[in-house]
Amino acid sequence: MVPTWRLRAAFARRLSDMYGTEVPAYTTLLEVAGQINDEVAGRDPDAGRLGSISRVTAERHGAIRVGTPGELREAAQIFAALGMRPVGFYDLRDGDIGAVPVVSTAFRPTATDELDRNPFRVFTSLLTTSDRRFFDADLESRLTAFLARRRLFPPELLELAEQAEKAEGLDEPAAERFLTLAVAAFRLSTQPVDRAWYAELERISAVAADIGGVAATHVNHLTPRVLDIDALYRRMGERGITMIDRIQGPPRWDGPDVLLRQTSFRALAEPRAFREPDGRVTSGALRVRFGEVEARGIALTRTGRARYDALMAETDRRTADRPGADRAQTARDLWQRGFPPTEHQLAVEQLAFFTYHPVADRPRDGHHPPADLAGLLTGGWLTARPIVYEDFLPRSAAGIFHSNLTGDGTRDAARAGTPYDAHRLSAAIDRPVLDPFALYAAQQDRSLRQALDTLGADAALRALDDPADI
Repeated sequence: MVPTWRLRAAFARRLSDMYGTEVPAYTTLLEVAGQINDEVAGRDPDAGRLGSISRVTAERHGAIRVGTPGELREAAQIFAALGMRPVGFYDLRDGDIGAVPVVSTAFRPTATDELDRNPFRVFTSLLTTSDRRFFDADLESRLTAFLARRRLFPPELLELAEQAEKAEGLDEPAAERFLTLAVAAFRLSTQPVDRAWYAELERISAVAADIGGVAATHVNHLTPRVLDIDALYRRMGERGITMIDRIQGPPRWDGPDVLLRQTSFRALAEPRAFREPDGRVTSGALRVRFGEVEARGIALTRTGRARYDALMAETDRRTADRPGADRAQTARDLWQRGFPPTEHQLAVEQLAFFTYHPVADRPRDGHHPPADLAGLLTGGWLTARPIVYEDFLPRSAAGIFHSNLTGDGTRDAARAGTPYDAHRLSAAIDRPVLDPFALYAAQQDRSLRQALDTLGADAALRALDDPADI
């Protein structure tokens, strides 16, 4: 048997190889990211604090886009065969940057050991065809009919995916067939694109056209992880590759890295065949795929995330009030004043998630473990190791989408949007969309319980009877 995690690792490798042949600049991105990771690991003994260098080097996240709940349900079946579950709900329709008529989730492993083996993720977006801010009734009807005529995933692939999910793996011949079909399903289609239909959707949103204007889905981007994203941003520019205007997410500052920082090179013109209104097939190009890269930090609690969101909103406000101001410097100044500068403070203020571990060689001083987390940490009873943020930021995703679009698209803000949330998405794919905060809290709680039990801290256990609040 080829177990689930090996299927996932093999799929990630093959998808990366395939995408590199389709988008050569992606191979350059991998090369530069690898060089920087080696350099950082060589000079910083703490470089592996948020994941071993082998994990960081192997780490990827992909992105695909689908048009219907049925297509999303089938994609979920394929990812389930790889041990990847839907985590998080992201609504990209309501931001103030660009018109992106999609809601999204991310398929990824959830168990710590599975993430350590291979943390492959796929950010998967669903077109919201019934949202009247973007699509009127006539266009929705024609778009629905177009999407109903296509089949993204062959029945044999879905059957093998069901087998793999149930058996937690496949025998070698079946595994090879599954991987071959799965990678092919995400390859860029060579079928001609209906030029008039694509252009009609592109006036609404380039993302809508990329989903509903073509006969198949494809990898939109594959994202390596880098340990110094600022160095990568500069070095890619030195290689002559045009990057988007800035790095999305928290600023570079002197304190702990948190959440996720992302950037990308701009979408490149790719040759495509087009079918003209008179039936002729002509040559052209589309700019829809780009090269994203990310740097991951510590997962924040809900309270910590609210602090982050407030700082980002204040950065927006101050930048808008002073158009000539340096946005990055404005953000750094706010963070230096408004965000804890150490991991210890993040833990004590319960703003970030950590795993907790007993200090086995703590000197005996006759004291008993205190009944509060701050006292346990400050008194040297526990150490805290940061939990890596494994998920995404809707604002950053929308920012990168928008930076790579051909135009702003159109959206009628006066109309009401179609209500969508994690529960509705769960019903559509017949699988629960998991809450990432709950996953991090459960990991933290398990470690804290075990640590307190090892210390014999019964009083502390009673006082911390609901560590999920931490």
